[in-house]
Parts: sequence; structure tokens; C-alpha cells
Amino acid sequence: MFVPSDPLVVCVSIPRLELKVAVADRAELLGVPIAIAPEPGGAQLIGEASDAAQAFGIAPGMRLGEALARCPALLLIPPDPAGVADHWERLLMALEAVGAAVEPMRPGLACFDARGLLRLHGGTLSAVLAKARQALGEPARFGVASTRFAAVAAATRARVRHPMVVTGGQREVREFLAPMAVSLLRGSPALAALVEPLERLGIETLGELAALPLAAVTDRFGASGRTAHRLTRGIDAPLRPRDPGESVREALDLPDASSGIQLERALGILIDRLLSRRERRGRTLRAVVISAVLVEGGGTWREQVTFREALSDPLRMRLALTPRLGSVPAPAQTLRLAVERFGPPTSDQRALIDDPASDRLARLREAIRQVRVAAGPDAALRVLQIDPGSRFPERRAVLTRFER
Repeated sequence: MFVPSDPLVVCVSIPRLELKVAVADRAELLGVPIAIAPEPGGAQLIGEASDAAQAFGIAPGMRLGEALARCPALLLIPPDPAGVADHWERLLMALEAVGAAVEPMRPGLACFDARGLLRLHGGTLSAVLAKARQALGEPARFGVASTRFAAVAAATRARVRHPMVVTGGQREVREFLAPMAVSLLRGSPALAALVEPLERLGIETLGELAALPLAAVTDRFGASGRTAHRLTRGIDAPLRPRDPGESVREALDLPDASSGIQLERALGILIDRLLSRRERRGRTLRAVVISAVLVEGGGTWREQVTFREALSDPLRMRLALTPRLGSVPAPAQTLRLAVERFGPPTSDQRALIDDPASDRLARLREAIRQVRVAAGPDAALRVLQIDPGSRFPERRAVLTRFER
């Protein structure tokens, strides 16, 4: 059996996943102009919209006032971030169950390399895609290419029952991407801001962007421009699959719609239950997710909390999590607490006598690690002097990754 040496990236796209979860069993609403309402207390921007709403020119991220002006009959559905996260996690676990090492990009969009699955599922790409479709159990679009960006682009052109496969290497990928609009860059949050200035400059397709000199694009748009230019030429970073985690969670149904002190007491019960679970195996908690099901018709609320240091003390966890309950936009019917990531075992002990210098270094490393967890791998940088005597300020120093 032939196994390709180049990456065989499969993109799984489930259109309007957030909208489908929000409408739940009211599927008939998908045939009328509807959209996800803005989150309470957040920016007044709508979420995913149905086909009927998009026929009026309504698009995700549009301001609420403009959307209602375009379609006064637009029906707004409360967002359900907790339901979306749970549903998406089940789909990711279903893909991992067939052997895929999945890199989730956003709810409804994920990629994996199919090369390692060919021997497991019949030896052909079509057999791998059929197995993935069967595991998902719901309609999905599949795009296949040698790079992540090209696979995502292929998924936008695919149909539910007919995957789009882009064969060949870098040149074939570039030819496939050339006629596509630069608006495709909006699929990457880091590149979304490039679309508007590129369109103002008259660059409408990815092929036009790829034809520009790399130095000119980098000089105008910086690192994001360089990344976009490389993507349009068929050059992409390798996949970064996630580490399959453990699902440890607790939920408490409240007898009445609760808020304030009642929620704080319920949170204390959930913390005690979570710490007493056998699956924890004496480990500390590094990050948790607290969520709530709001009163009927109010959707859900969800927030991820990363502790400053791994905790197993219920009192310190209450002090860290209780202020978050003030963000709950409405009385809650159910309160949930789940482990997002575990820390080291609680048996780890500190040294009897700590060296002040090593202690400061350890604190610095921990601070850098927390910053990268919260803001991404490029959040902590350092200034490296290159030519201090240069008369051009931009040549005197550069930003580089801070190595711990």
C-alpha cells in the first residue's frame, strides 16, 4: 500500500454549528431569517446567521443595528456557548476515537493528517473520510490538501457528500488558491484584519496577493502579511494536534432560578465534589471551565479560568472563581464546573531552603508560561540588540522569542 510522504491534511467543516446548537430541536427556525444575538455585556455584534438571513446581506460579526436595518424581521437566538463547547468536544472525541490526531481551529472547524489512518481504515482516503463521517454522525464537509490553509479552502468548496481533494504539491496548491477571494483569510483570527486593507488596495484574489513581492507585503503588513503571503503560495506550518484530555466535570441543578449568594454556595459544593473525584488522582487543577444554564430562553454562559498556580485547596479555588459569578447575565437553573487542564500532583514539595535567585527565575518562568497560555506562544518576547549604533531605529533591535 502506498502511503504519501507529503502531509495529507483533512479539514472537517460543520457549517453553522453554533447556530444549530442554539436552535436545538427547533430546526424549522433555520428556514427563516435568524442569527445568534450578541452576548450579554459584550460587543453588539451578531453571530452566525441562517441562509435566509444572509440573503438580506447579514453576515457574522455585523453590528446589531445594521443587521436589524437590513432585515427588520430578523429573529435573534440567545447564544449557547456552553452547549457549543460540549457538542464540539463530543465531535472531537469521536474523531479521536477513530485514531485521528486532531487540531481544533474553532467550533465547527478542525484538521487532522490522514496519512497515519490509511493502514487502519482500508488503505484509501475515501475509506478514511467515510469512517470520519460515520464517527461524526452529522453532515460535514471535507477538504483535503497538503497544507492546512488549502484544506480549509477546499472544505468551503466541498459538498456534504462530495469531498474536495486537492492533489499535488506546492505549485498545485498555489494554482488552486489563486482564484479565491482574499476574504478567505478571515477564517484565521490572526489574518482577519488584513482583508479590508487588501481590498482597499485593489487586491481581490489570493493569486494577486501571491504575485506581490514578499518584501513589499512584509514591509506593509508585517508578520501577518508574511504569513498570509506564504499561505497563498502553498507554504504552511505543520499541524499542532491537541493532547486528548480527560473529561472530569460536575453539575448541580438548582431548585429555583438562583443568583448571588445562592450561586456562591452552589459553586462551593461543585468545588468540593470536583476535588473528591477519583479521576483526579491527587493532581492539582491548572485551568477549569465554569458555566451556567440560564433561565428558560436565556441560553447559557461559559467562562474559562486559568489559575495563577496549580491549586488543590478548595478555599483558594473559591476565592478565584467566586468573582466570576458576577458575570452571569441572568439567574441560573444549572451550574457546572469542569476541569480544563490538570497540574502536577499535590505530593510535589518545595525545597527546605530556597535560593532567592533560583526562586526568582522559577517565578519568571511560571509568569511567562501563564502569559503564553492566556495570550498565545508569541505573547512573551524579548528585545535583542542587533546594531545599537545604527541611525535607523528599526535596525537597532528586534523582538525575538523569550526562551525560558
